[in-house]
Amino acid sequence: MERMEWLNYHHLLYFFVVAREGGLAPAGRVLHVTHSTLSAQLRALEDRLGHRLFTRVGRRLELTDAGRAVYEYAAQIFSLGQELLGAMRGPVVDRPWRLRVGVVDVLPKLVVRRVLAPALRDEPHLRLVCREATLEHLLADLSVNALDLVLSDVQVPAGRAIRATAHFLGETRVTFFAVPALARPLRRGFPRSLHGAPMVLPLEDQPLRRALDDWFTRHRLTPRVIAEVEDSALLKVFGAEGLGVFPSPTLLAREIGDQYGVEPVGPARDVRQAFFALAAERQHAHPAVARVVEAARRALDEGARRTRRSATADAPG
Repeated sequence: MERMEWLNYHHLLYFFVVAREGGLAPAGRVLHVTHSTLSAQLRALEDRLGHRLFTRVGRRLELTDAGRAVYEYAAQIFSLGQELLGAMRGPVVDRPWRLRVGVVDVLPKLVVRRVLAPALRDEPHLRLVCREATLEHLLADLSVNALDLVLSDVQVPAGRAIRATAHFLGETRVTFFAVPALARPLRRGFPRSLHGAPMVLPLEDQPLRRALDDWFTRHRLTPRVIAEVEDSALLKVFGAEGLGVFPSPTLLAREIGDQYGVEPVGPARDVRQAFFALAAERQHAHPAVARVVEAARRALDEGARRTRRSATADAPG
């Protein structure tokens, strides 16, 4: 058996409390140890890891980049420790499975809910831990086993060092929505009616925006861009305020209408938004990943079937 490297978890705990409390003095009061003891324990941990974990800014201690990474791991380690103690107090069969899921920040939150909710219903002992960030940050966490799965609208970009499998979950057409006062006149003559119309769009570097720009070009349309928004929820909020037309997945038409008080203007029929689950290639995969992926596929497929059944009500585009 390969020799396991030892990490002093007392040192890690002292580091974690110092970082959490914001300094040696408050951490010493929590841990009931002296300032000099804490300093010695932190130096020992830094020597063991080969990195400086704190830097002094004035009278304050601030985490270095390495310190922030160690803090993330420490938070997970001590959270799992508490979870272990809690699980052993009850029947072993009832202990939860933690599934750490990263969500790319541009994904529509209603899609994320539709993708993950079936897994929670199907797996009573599953506990989801969700983090939202950019694809770059989430892939970095996936590569060091800080995440089990990443939900994304793209596959792993070419040239990334991480070995990951992209599970295709499904795709949806894209529809333009707006408040009723704006949507109803724009439905007449769609899609030509979008020429010069006020619009709230994703940022230019997002895959959906690039697909929409190509669609505008093919239809010789130049909308009046009021705002460019990274977060999909904020994009809908701006649209609900009547600032402009906004794009969103067609399969969410009912939920978007109910939640934001908007109506469909018309579909961009040949624009698709795809969804992927990215999982690192590991010898021992998380046991819930395959079931989550399958449940997500079923949920998106059912949504797509409902969308197709109501397609006859769509305006041309």
